[in-house]
Amino acid sequence: MNGSVYAQQSVLRSDNASPDTTLPSSSSKIDTVTKKINSSGSLTSKVIYGAVDSTNFDMINNIVFLYGKAHVKYEDFEIEADYIRLDQKNNSIFAKGRVNPVNKRYIGKPLVMQGAEPPLSTDSLFFNYKTKKGKSYGVFTDVEGGFLQAQQFKKNQYDEGFFKRGIYSTCNLPHPHFGIHISRGIATDKQIITGPAYLVIEDVPLPLGVPFGFFPKPNKRSGGLLFPTFGEDTRGFFMRDLGYYLGLSDYWDLSTRGTLYSKGSYELGTAARYRKNYKYDGGLNFRFASTKNGIEGTPSYKTPNKDFNLTWSHSQSPLANPGTTFSASVNAGTGSYFQNTGAAGTYNPTEIARNTLSSSISYGKVFGNGLFNFSSSLSHSQDIEQQTVFLDLPRFSLNMTTLNPFDSKDRAGEQKWYQRLSVGYSMQGSNSINTKEYDLFKKESLRDFRNGIQHDIPINLSLNILKYFQFNSGMQYSEKWYLQTIRKRLAPVASGFTPLTDTIQGFSRVYDYNVNTGLATKLYGKFNFKKGNLIALRHIMTPSVNFNYRPDFGADRYGYFRNLQGDTSLIKTRYSIYDNAVFGSPSAGKVAGIGFSFDNNIEAKVKSTADSSKNSVNIPILQSLTFSGNYNFAAEIFKLSTIGFSGRTAFFKEKIGINFYGTLDPYAIDKDGNRIDDFALKSGKLSRLTNFGLSTDFSFNSNAAKNRNQNLNQIDKSKQNLSSQQQEELNAISRDPNAFVDFNIPWNVSAAYSFNYSVNGLQSSISNTLNVFGDFNVTPKWKVQYTSGYDFQSNKLSLTQFSIYRDLHCWDLSFRWSPIGNFKFYSVDLRVKASILQDLKLSKRRDAWNNF
Repeated sequence: MNGSVYAQQSVLRSDNASPDTTLPSSSSKIDTVTKKINSSGSLTSKVIYGAVDSTNFDMINNIVFLYGKAHVKYEDFEIEADYIRLDQKNNSIFAKGRVNPVNKRYIGKPLVMQGAEPPLSTDSLFFNYKTKKGKSYGVFTDVEGGFLQAQQFKKNQYDEGFFKRGIYSTCNLPHPHFGIHISRGIATDKQIITGPAYLVIEDVPLPLGVPFGFFPKPNKRSGGLLFPTFGEDTRGFFMRDLGYYLGLSDYWDLSTRGTLYSKGSYELGTAARYRKNYKYDGGLNFRFASTKNGIEGTPSYKTPNKDFNLTWSHSQSPLANPGTTFSASVNAGTGSYFQNTGAAGTYNPTEIARNTLSSSISYGKVFGNGLFNFSSSLSHSQDIEQQTVFLDLPRFSLNMTTLNPFDSKDRAGEQKWYQRLSVGYSMQGSNSINTKEYDLFKKESLRDFRNGIQHDIPINLSLNILKYFQFNSGMQYSEKWYLQTIRKRLAPVASGFTPLTDTIQGFSRVYDYNVNTGLATKLYGKFNFKKGNLIALRHIMTPSVNFNYRPDFGADRYGYFRNLQGDTSLIKTRYSIYDNAVFGSPSAGKVAGIGFSFDNNIEAKVKSTADSSKNSVNIPILQSLTFSGNYNFAAEIFKLSTIGFSGRTAFFKEKIGINFYGTLDPYAIDKDGNRIDDFALKSGKLSRLTNFGLSTDFSFNSNAAKNRNQNLNQIDKSKQNLSSQQQEELNAISRDPNAFVDFNIPWNVSAAYSFNYSVNGLQSSISNTLNVFGDFNVTPKWKVQYTSGYDFQSNKLSLTQFSIYRDLHCWDLSFRWSPIGNFKFYSVDLRVKASILQDLKLSKRRDAWNNF
């Protein structure tokens, strides 16, 4: 025999002895022995074995005894156990665990790994690593998303497995809560054949079983029938989601489903999934529904509603094509689809009450050694209530990295003032339309598309002056290309004149520019206190002032503005021939003014009482408070603009954040509410508040938000192995802020509040809403969730929903109830957690569509 042995420590002890704790320190090292036999018909690979505790060699019988985290590896076969007996003469292995003398638990059980098969845990086993035959006792392993355990399991040289008294379950406990009990079976690489099998729940056998089973395991995807579900709703008795599945290739699969109702309605759907590792993945789903409402014989019943919905998602791996990105998220269709179909049979009140649909398909590429960045997108947004559709087909942009043309790559030292001059370039284009759903596919709609291309060239110079001032100067040149312009006229009618707008086709070029320069600095103020916990207040103010100039592009010499044709009044009505253009029109009126802004930050320094290692802590009072406006010397009236302000702050260790904004008008109004060119200061008012808004949201348990984000990430990772229907269910969970049930978070209370006040002349309006949601644990296994809100303007509650969850380990029980509103419902669901047995569930629900 040709071979070599490497042993750092050899200790003799009996087979059943306990680990020797008196061994010298060197005995804790792993013993490693390598054996290789090259003679004909014998082993052709190395047998590698070792143990952490000790190794015993029987030289006479050529047997090795391994104790404490022992392991043996031969080719693709590997085993770990507390005790292994390696018979090198007969090429056989016996492995087992041991009983812990303290808690009497069986530990160190053999764990077998072979090839790509899932790890197999067993109480003990015999295995011949040359013939590949073996026999195990107390087997436990993962099988296709579930767990299979058997009292006995043996394997022959043909890689066929035979087991007795097995249990298949998605429960991972040694004594599962439920399972399919199998008397005996055979598992091969391509099929599983079983004898009699029956279902047991909580040790109670159910009269549900089969005399034998045959389950093919093809190495490639195949097709099969998708079984339907049965029930009743307002459309009659139904047979839902009967269909067929096709495995088209290793990268594509397709499923088609249909639903029939006894009152004449029907639904059809096709879903396709595709995935290529490290490249891309996505899914396409098209659904069509013909829904009959009302009573048979009525006009609404005779003319069914035709609806459809299309969704598409696509994502590209960042490593697939560096520098290039492509993604898609499409959700389009008729606005009445979700209402007429009960959200495709899910009866989700959030989906049924959906007001908008949106889609986006985007492509991007970086080229020119990173100098240029091109991006394009096709987008769509849809207002279901108003039945309006906005399409942008396409929108694209090209941006160039800002350059310093007078700077040098080989420059040594700081930049000179002229080397700070920067130049940029950007281009964007758009082709869009805003129309009604029912007009979208008409030929006349093609003329309603608005399109154009805009070019922008900014030139800027930034300098530090006198150490404390920041000087900025620049010029912005913009040029727009359009394919349409408009002409407005007054046409005579019987009652006088009516305004008409004509669209003139043809290329048109328009440009504008402006020049600006500004100065900014920072001012610091501090006020110290000698008594109390308050040590000091610090105020940081950032004032800035700028001068800006823009010529009057409304002058006749530019040709951008014209008089209304047919207007006979003394003061002619002016309009821009680029009104409603996709990138707008240059502004009329000369601008030569001064702009100003003041940003403020106030914080307090107080004595620290919570952390003894710190003498003081800083508490923000106002994280930002900004006022801004401008004064236009060239304007004939209303030279001073409105003063805008905005700010934000936080309380209770920044758990509650508040954002506010508003507008102050320095001019007064007359008795009719019209704005006049007189300052409000003349009447004793500094200004008029014309708009004010405030919003806040907070959570009293920061761990809840963190845990939800982790769950969302986990869902994204698991979607790739699920069917399209399961992915849709997970997407619905992702959109629901209360969909995650985490018993490790004992409570969570979150709320969001928004307020807005506005004044238009003498009319004022107020809107404010409050939303509250959260959960709490009644017991370690019971959790209650709630979500509600109140609209103070309409004086009514928003969608209110209560949920109760019971964790049953491998099952879960849920109760959902919405007691008020248009979508009152309740539902009770008892189901297996594992997705592979998603159809093993009991449901009871009652809502506007169902009563079963």
